[in-house]
Order: sequence, then structure tokens, then C-alpha cells
Amino acid sequence: MNLKDRVALVTGGSEGIGFAIAKALIAKGGKATLLARNEQRLREAAEKLGCDFIVGDVGEEETADTAVAEVAARHGRFDILVNNAGFGRFAPLIDMETEDFVAVHRTNVLGAFFMGRAAARHFVKQGSGDLINISSTSGLSGGAGATAYSSSKFALKGMTECWRAELRRHDVRVMLVNPSEVLTSFSKRAGYEQQPSPKKLRASEIADAIIGALQIDSRGFVPEFSVFATNPYE
Repeated sequence: MNLKDRVALVTGGSEGIGFAIAKALIAKGGKATLLARNEQRLREAAEKLGCDFIVGDVGEEETADTAVAEVAARHGRFDILVNNAGFGRFAPLIDMETEDFVAVHRTNVLGAFFMGRAAARHFVKQGSGDLINISSTSGLSGGAGATAYSSSKFALKGMTECWRAELRRHDVRVMLVNPSEVLTSFSKRAGYEQQPSPKKLRASEIADAIIGALQIDSRGFVPEFSVFATNPYE
């Protein structure tokens, strides 16, 4: 599929994987709108890319409906949702605070649901669209201390499979992307130190993989894929 003039909304687009995806889409001639909570970072990111932005919290139902409507009205169509907004809180089960667990699920699960529902309503009427959920390899296999984050990504995988079953008949492609460790600010915000390495994944690798999946002719699609570093331990 040719991405020229395709209209995309990228949540969590002010930095990291979301920013890289928007940048890659624009490089292919697409039109991206960034959505995130931090207005300063968002404005700076949009200025770098020369694109539109919307300040909002995906965990609030009104944000999703308003953002999708705004993008569609501005461009006359809406083609791609990248459900990328998310964060993690990590602690052993016996130490996990309820508010941390709820906060992670509010963004990673409820936020993805709000955005996915708003996009799907538009895509079904339009008769086309791409809905991309950015999950994690933590959504394929849980680990110690990852109760909140891993369970949120397992939930996202389940929702993706449901949406795919519902939306294929409307020519809407629903994809799940599972990055392994990527060098971003995710770890710092989650409260742990990430060890840098020239062999660890960058956000650009995830963006490149997504662009490749989107460019497949619309008669076919990649339902789910994971992206691993070849040898991050050397």
C-alpha cells in the first residue's frame, strides 16, 4: 500500500517509538498527527516533524472521540491509528501498589480501547483502515516484577485478536507489534536504569518494521510480529 497522503494518528507520539513511527510515515509521504499528554514535549516533537499535534490523555474517553473526529475533519479522511501510548510500573507482587497497577491499565488497556473503538467506528464507515497496537514481548511471556505491565500487554493482545476478528470483514487491518527492549526513556520513567548498548534496538527499527507491514498491499496483512535485537548481549 502506498503511504503517500495516508492520514495517521499516533498516540504517545512526542518521543520514543511513537515519534519514530510518525517520522517514518511522514518520510513516506504520509500525514501524521501526534497525540500525547505533555504539551511542551509534544509541541517540540511536532515542530521537528512539521506535523499537527493534539494534547490529550488516552485514558480519558472524550480524548479518543475528539482526536479521531478532529483528524478526520482536518484531512477529509483518517487511515491509520497507531496505539502506542503506554508506560510501566514494576514491583514484586507483594509490593505492588494498587494505584500503580490501575494507572498502568488505565493507559495501556483502557486508553487503547478508547482509541481503538473511536478509530474502528470511523474505519468501518470508511470501509478501510489500519489499526496498529504497540504491545511488547512482555505481552508474550510474563516476568518477575512485571505484574502490572505484562498483564496490560497480555490484555492488549487479547483485545487485538477480538478486533481483528470483527473488523476484517470491513477491510480493516488490525496488527499487533511486540518490540523487545528498545533504547528509549521508558525505563527511566518506570524507575529503573537501562544499560546502553550499540547492539540494542532503537525506535527506528520498530518504525521500519511497521512501515514494511503497512506497505503490503491492502488485500493482505501481517496480524502480529515481534522485533528482537539480533545480539544485544555481546
